[in-house]
Amino acid sequence: MKALLPICLLLVTLVFAAEPPKPSWKAGAAIAKITPEKMIWMAGYASRTKPAEGVEQDLFAKALVIEDHLGSKFALITTDLVGVPREVRLFVAQEVQKRYGIDAAHLAINASHTHSGPELRSSRLYGTDDPPRREAEAAEYTDALQQTFVRIVGEAIDHAVPATLNYCKARCGFAMNRRTPNGQGGWNNSPNPDGPVDHSVPVLKVTDAADKEIALVFGYACHCTTLGHQKFSGDYAGYAQEYLQAAHPGVTAMFMNGCSGDQNPYPRRTVELAQNHGRSLATAVEAALTTKLVPITGPLKAAYQEIELAYDTLPTRDQLVDQQKSTNKLDAAHAGRVLEVLNLHGKLPQDYPYPVQVLRLGTDLTWVMLAGEVVIDYSLRLKSEIKDPIVWVSAYTNDVPTYIPSLRIWKEGGYEGGDAMKWGSHPTRWNPKVEEHIISTVHTLRDQLE
Repeated sequence: MKALLPICLLLVTLVFAAEPPKPSWKAGAAIAKITPEKMIWMAGYASRTKPAEGVEQDLFAKALVIEDHLGSKFALITTDLVGVPREVRLFVAQEVQKRYGIDAAHLAINASHTHSGPELRSSRLYGTDDPPRREAEAAEYTDALQQTFVRIVGEAIDHAVPATLNYCKARCGFAMNRRTPNGQGGWNNSPNPDGPVDHSVPVLKVTDAADKEIALVFGYACHCTTLGHQKFSGDYAGYAQEYLQAAHPGVTAMFMNGCSGDQNPYPRRTVELAQNHGRSLATAVEAALTTKLVPITGPLKAAYQEIELAYDTLPTRDQLVDQQKSTNKLDAAHAGRVLEVLNLHGKLPQDYPYPVQVLRLGTDLTWVMLAGEVVIDYSLRLKSEIKDPIVWVSAYTNDVPTYIPSLRIWKEGGYEGGDAMKWGSHPTRWNPKVEEHIISTVHTLRDQLE
């Protein structure tokens, strides 16, 4: 009998050792379909000359609410959209705080940047013979969308259960730098295999007390532009989420686009390629889940700041009037829009309210969330400079005003360096200090979260 005692003690020890750690978080998720019911205009390509003609794949908004042991909550919304305008973020933040007590610093809204999603409320109308109708349809869709965002945050809170968080990562390779020297001092939008990239695929796995998956949040730095046709689709990111949800019944798969301002998916332009890229990304997530997971424990902290991101030297009225006469239609149209701003307000804005957000999950994970079409240099630099064990950098979050170049790209020029701003109503390109202003703000916010 005495000989059996050590064996029994060993079995008891193994049983207790095999028990998963007790959940230190609460988490809940929710999903809403946001495919337009009408065939309204699509966003992403100014060359389009007609509204959408069908649905290739449904679009979704998804919410994840995480709460730490002290009761601090963070709400993350991901969307199959080209962007989330600033006014939408402000409305949702106000309503989420009023209804659920989650302040603005603890809310993030990310867009996958699919160019096969709907146009939101905007004053930038191109290639249409019926602007009032187009604007009205976009406004109607956007108003309903805002309410959906608020609703699914509430649903995610209602679904919250004790949970554990784990981090893992892998790599995926279909993104390639799209800035290629043209040999004449300029830059072509074409695949550059020697350009900088960030192929990392960070993954946050959220499970309940029974180890059942609640959510898989994953990122990748690549433009969502495999497709260019007239049907709604989430592009490669939509397919990656679809495949993961099929492979993990009951899970909410959520995509966070990274610093992909100068990154494109290659090859591109067919539905089959979008599906292939989606499968590649989903496989990378599955590969990450086979690695040793890093438990995320500790408090949740977040900081948010809108900085005055300065423009470069502003054009004068005379310069704009001259530019309106340009034979370059893009330059002429841009001058006209900027003159409208000048006539309406009597002056041009000197800066733009640019949101910067930093989330700390536990003691290991620092998650930087930037607005706009941020180029890859920011991700590479922040991962090098922030000395926390895990650094995750997302873009297209809380606003997508235009491209955000690094100083290197600002000096090089080209589309991402400033030319893209001509499609909107920005008076000119950013000041050359744009990178340092954003990076220094990230470091300041991170230091506040000690």
